[in-house]
Amino acid sequence: MKKLMVMCGSGVATSTVVMGKLKSWLADQGLDKKVTLYQSKVAEEVNHLDDYDIVVSTTLVPDNVKDKVINGVPLLIGVGASKVYDKIKEEIEA
Repeated sequence: MKKLMVMCGSGVATSTVVMGKLKSWLADQGLDKKVTLYQSKVAEEVNHLDDYDIVVSTTLVPDNVKDKVINGVPLLIGVGASKVYDKIKEEIEA
């Protein structure tokens, strides 16, 4: 079971929107049984990213962890969302 963290600046607003979209998408893809979802704010999780298999953020993250984080903004705006979903699917199936 993969652990997927969705985070934003406050851990409430945009991460909640992305969380809803991810739940629906995971169910549609038949991947919902392969992933446990978590939600938080960047400040609380930035030093714990290694605890998760996949990290999606809708806000800026420090440069030293950018390579571990998938930019979730396209899931909010819709432009480029398919690439984000493809990357998440790739990470789940890895």
